[in-house]
Amino acid sequence: MASDFFGRTMRDNLPTPADSPALFESILSRRVFAFIIDCVIVGALTVAGLIAAAILGILTLGLAWLTFPLVGPLMLVLYYALTLGSSSRATFGMRAMDIVLTPTRDTPLNGWMAMIHVVLFWVSCSLLTPFVLLLGLFTSRRQLLHDFVAGVLMVRRSPMERRWAAGTGPTIEA
Repeated sequence: MASDFFGRTMRDNLPTPADSPALFESILSRRVFAFIIDCVIVGALTVAGLIAAAILGILTLGLAWLTFPLVGPLMLVLYYALTLGSSSRATFGMRAMDIVLTPTRDTPLNGWMAMIHVVLFWVSCSLLTPFVLLLGLFTSRRQLLHDFVAGVLMVRRSPMERRWAAGTGPTIEA
């Protein structure tokens, strides 16, 4: 059994770029574009939520307008919990860029683990931007700091599915 960055036990069957280069091909640039797509989607959902709160505010004589500060964070949490915590383990941006989130430890990827990953992502981005991507340049699996802390790995989905179908090499199933 290997250990991760923080000394916790990692799964034995994790692929490496040496044995599965297709899984890690251009993963950092794909993550950046997936993030941009997800930001556009969350932005659109937030605008829709704000419009709904404005209309409800008129109907409730201004009471619903108190929810304005909560709409953005609520849309962000719902979007990531429902997409990353689903069986697809990917947001719409990640699906478009052919990447998937998978656990590195012997724990299943559920909604809570996905939310921990997202919260760590947003905290690290707000404190370390643009340096949050630098760690990925120096790690073999292109993991970022919040990936290490949450115990997850981003890989390309289509090569992973081909590996599952062929039944060859180590798997990365949740």
